[in-house]
Amino acid sequence: MKEVYLDNNATTPIAPEVAEAMQPFFTTEYGNPSSMHTIGGRVKKYLDRAREQLAALINAEPDEITFTSCGTESNNWALRGSLLAQPGRRHIVTTKVEHPAVLEVAAYLGSRGARVTQLFVDGDGLLNLDELRAAITDETAIVSAMWANNETGVIFPIQEIAEICAEKGVSFHTDAVQAVGKIPIDVKKTPVSMLALSGHKLHTPKGIGAMFVRRRTPLKPFMLGGHQEHGRRAGTHNVPYIVGLGVAAELAAKYMDDENTRVKALRDKLENALIEQCPDARRNGHKVLRLPNTSNISFEFIEGEAILLLMDAVGIAASSGSACTSGSLEPSHVIRALGVPFTAVHGSTRFSLSRYNTEQEIDYVIEQVPPIIDRLRKMSPFVGGDVY
Repeated sequence: MKEVYLDNNATTPIAPEVAEAMQPFFTTEYGNPSSMHTIGGRVKKYLDRAREQLAALINAEPDEITFTSCGTESNNWALRGSLLAQPGRRHIVTTKVEHPAVLEVAAYLGSRGARVTQLFVDGDGLLNLDELRAAITDETAIVSAMWANNETGVIFPIQEIAEICAEKGVSFHTDAVQAVGKIPIDVKKTPVSMLALSGHKLHTPKGIGAMFVRRRTPLKPFMLGGHQEHGRRAGTHNVPYIVGLGVAAELAAKYMDDENTRVKALRDKLENALIEQCPDARRNGHKVLRLPNTSNISFEFIEGEAILLLMDAVGIAASSGSACTSGSLEPSHVIRALGVPFTAVHGSTRFSLSRYNTEQEIDYVIEQVPPIIDRLRKMSPFVGGDVY
């Protein structure tokens, strides 16, 4: 059976170049980069090189990059570490459409005495910057807003948000897990304090991430117990995965133009065809201000899980909501925040592409999905009747 993978915002296939670069560090290059001997020192050179490769992707300085286990760890560190470093400030400002790796941490800190403000978005998934400006007070320790939404692909005005926070003297953290490698990012031009990223969105194995921390940003370590990463993150380095992340960063820079031209054109072809051929289908999120690879479409009067099951039966992999919440029967908090009608909120389906997708694959999806939607509509008890 033909297989078409359109769930790249959940995770990506490992790039062959990444897998190849990692191999020696599972066998011959086994040294601990913290060791003083030659074997360890040889490995440390590869660690340093990976830090430089990743820093180059976002135009950071290598010593501003700290390797972590994933984006979730980086987000936890940003919020918890900021409050620990600023005991006189107990206020967090974030948005209603963040990933749970931010929202749940903020809620936990709120249960421990912090005050949390969640900003609303409009029907296109965009923020009101006047509301953001008004939310920041002298007690605010950190503002956290994602660079691009994992479900809709909507891109927040990070430049403006960062400038507002800098003007008010408040740390600004951005969950850039979905944005890094897909759109240009330059932290020298955009004054973010912290930026989280994850390797498995960049064609590395799962289990490696990083955080950019601008110099002089108030932040306490989250992982304790060792001197690694300049004392910012304890734990023996995961060298094979760090090396893989460095190579993935170079590849992302190499293919970014392709991501924003060919991949974007495939995304648009798919989205336009499905909305045209499937009655009562609607795009979720802003049409223009979004990642080039992401399309979130709601098919009214249908359950998203049913769509996924029938697509899976013909070899098409997509998702309903984010990967971290797809096991829940609750509708996506992101789609609800956009004010999507009740009849459509459960039928939201995310298609997320990568540089490995082809036009032939998109043609196959366009051929297969409309009949699936038509079949499910005919089975729906909600069509033409009382949705309650």
